[in-house]
Amino acid sequence: MTDTDGKKPLGIRPSGARPGAVKQSFSHGRTKSVAVEVKKKRVITPRPGAKPAAQGVGPVAGDPSRRPAGISEAELERRMRALALARAREAEDAARREAEEKAREEDRERRRAEIEAKEREEREHQELLRRKAEEEERAKAEAAAAARREATLADLATAPPPAVEDRAGRGAGAPPRRTGDRDRDSARGDKPARPARGGESGRRSGKLTLTGALDGEGGRQRSMAAIRRKQERARQKATGGRVEREKVIRDVQLPEAITVSELANRMAERVADVIKLLMRNGIMATQNQSIDADTAELVIEEFGHRAVRVSAADVEDVIQTAADAPEDLQSRPPIITIMGHVDHGKTSLLDAIRHASVASGEAGGITQHIGAYQVKTESGALLTFLDTPGHAAFTSMRSRGAQVTDIVVLVVAADDAVKPQTVEAIHHAKAAGVPMIVAINKIDKHEANPQKVRTDLLQHEVVVEAMSGDVQDVEISAKTGQGIDSLLEAIALQAEILELKANPERKATGAVIEAQLDVGRGPVATVLVQNGTLRKGDIFVVGEKWGKVRALVNDRGEPVDEAGPSVPVEVLGLNGTPEAGDVLNVVETEAQARQIASYRESLAREKRAAAGSATTLEQLMARARADKDVAELPVVVKADVQGSAEAITQALEKIGNDEVRVRVLLSGVGAITESDITLAEASNASVIGFNVRANAPARAAANQKGVEIRYYSIIYDLVDDITAAASGLLKDEVRERFIGYAKILEVFRVSGVGKVAGCLVTEGVARRSAGVRLLRDDVVIHEGTLKTLKRFKDEVAEVHSGQECGMAFENYEDIRTDDVIEIFERETVERSL
Repeated sequence: MTDTDGKKPLGIRPSGARPGAVKQSFSHGRTKSVAVEVKKKRVITPRPGAKPAAQGVGPVAGDPSRRPAGISEAELERRMRALALARAREAEDAARREAEEKAREEDRERRRAEIEAKEREEREHQELLRRKAEEEERAKAEAAAAARREATLADLATAPPPAVEDRAGRGAGAPPRRTGDRDRDSARGDKPARPARGGESGRRSGKLTLTGALDGEGGRQRSMAAIRRKQERARQKATGGRVEREKVIRDVQLPEAITVSELANRMAERVADVIKLLMRNGIMATQNQSIDADTAELVIEEFGHRAVRVSAADVEDVIQTAADAPEDLQSRPPIITIMGHVDHGKTSLLDAIRHASVASGEAGGITQHIGAYQVKTESGALLTFLDTPGHAAFTSMRSRGAQVTDIVVLVVAADDAVKPQTVEAIHHAKAAGVPMIVAINKIDKHEANPQKVRTDLLQHEVVVEAMSGDVQDVEISAKTGQGIDSLLEAIALQAEILELKANPERKATGAVIEAQLDVGRGPVATVLVQNGTLRKGDIFVVGEKWGKVRALVNDRGEPVDEAGPSVPVEVLGLNGTPEAGDVLNVVETEAQARQIASYRESLAREKRAAAGSATTLEQLMARARADKDVAELPVVVKADVQGSAEAITQALEKIGNDEVRVRVLLSGVGAITESDITLAEASNASVIGFNVRANAPARAAANQKGVEIRYYSIIYDLVDDITAAASGLLKDEVRERFIGYAKILEVFRVSGVGKVAGCLVTEGVARRSAGVRLLRDDVVIHEGTLKTLKRFKDEVAEVHSGQECGMAFENYEDIRTDDVIEIFERETVERSL
């Protein structure tokens, strides 16, 4: 058996192959190896004309001469059967794989057909539902259109019948048309009117659906207003004339200035009619030009409307100011303000009541912020306390505390008695008209004298109950806790007498106790709610700022959802830092809050501009002269809270006199920024930081531009340093000290020197370096210096009393006998404020 190319017969071992390799593979019966070996051989094809070999017998089966050497016929036959068996199994595997692939393809086709059938059924179902819904809508729309048509026919039936017209549109009294008229109409191309789209009403029936739009049934349809106008024209035509509509009289709101177009819109008149009326009155104005309120009022009256004058301040009318009904009022906790002189123990007393330690956290041990706290006593009563600073600079803070409070607790140290800020607190309490309770503190000290405190208070018309007055007084010790319970009882008694009530169901109103710019939280205001309830999400306006309550934090730092009357909370969500003392009001919408804040801001800007502007030329010149003569110390103030910034500004403005003053260029809250440094550099000013620091860009800019930044945490040091700096701008004071007198006995003329006075020192001493005045009959004739001072022929520095000397004046020779020379010295003295 050989291949078609006549090469080596099958089964012959090639040269270099291992002997017995093929035999070994067949000897173990490995059919797979035989199949693999057969695959690697080339395909054997019979020669043309050759007889096909028998099945299972190779081409050399019956030809022993062509059988490979070393292989018997039985071995060759076994090999050929194994080869045929391998080929049969391979064919079976290929057929089985083809059948499996065909089955999988049929399964995929079957699944695809099922999915398509299901989708087709779903689409048909949806289409059926849609058609059913459209038919129902169309039926409803046709029923409504039929009802409208019946109503229209009923209205037309009640109207007088119109004049009978012929086909040409002429009335009953007109002559009949002739044939020539019809011919002329035909020549002109007159055609009968085309019927309106959409049937009689011309209005689309039902809603516009996708099917209706695609079918062409939609499009531009007539509106109900068009149908009404058509009915009105038909009614007018039936009555034989035009019916004038009834004039609608309107109340037109009229501001101080209004544009022509806006005025026409408010009157519901045409702009052209308004412009014609203005032109008839000699006013040439376009629709975008503004006219004053008086002219607009004349126009409104000319058109028959009523003018209602309004002003910009009317935007604040939305703030609820109505009185509460008595049945809506409920009891509220009292608001107690603790006032008194510095270092008399106000914060320590509050710490003893709250069982806290606030005073230890204040710089210098003195309170420099106004704090609001709510305390629950052992009896379960709630008390709201306001702690005010006692330093002289915080007058405005104490004034605000007295205005929002119900009861004032005046703390006076038993070892220090009445002091200036104590008197000021008494005046604030009397001005606010609130009751007062005197707490005599520090009675645990051995030098305490409570009776002296009561006696000193009599000078200021404060008569305590111990001296037959109506003001309660309690002796306490904030350090040991003595008398604290008596003080709380006195407060509860006073609150019960006042019968404090509020309506928690109305919109909230409150007062800003303190405001600051917090890093990370933005503008934060400490608000004491006075009436109503402040809730998260409320829109409010406070002074020139507005906002929406983003979060509420109580005095213990806990977030809350609402705050009722007499509850102090921190409010987050403002668009800027408000002024301490501003009133908070809750409004309905954000637009109202924006309008009110914008109006207040513009009003404040106008006031500042009016206060800083000179109205006449004389005022302008006087101010220029005053500014020229006065030295200024410009400063930029940044503080941690609004109240401290206000107190520092007021304290600095009080520093100075007619020659020097402190000018605060900017006062604000928050960290010192680069813009503050730029402002200070432009004005050659210093930057003051009170409990705040400069950020990194500001520090770099200050170092680069040479701007001084001073940090303070105690207001004493700040005021003292600024006072010393302002004192440095004062001119030194020059004082004269008289040191002697001399009398001229004789006048000599010396060549090269001029006139020389021979004098006798009658008093003091005469010095060469001193200044002199020449007195004649006690009248100053000349003031100058000495050119020479000699005793005998020697130049000397000074001559004492009782000695004679010679004097010559610098650039002056009008001296006479018996004139008196006054000798004095000038010394420079530094001044301070």
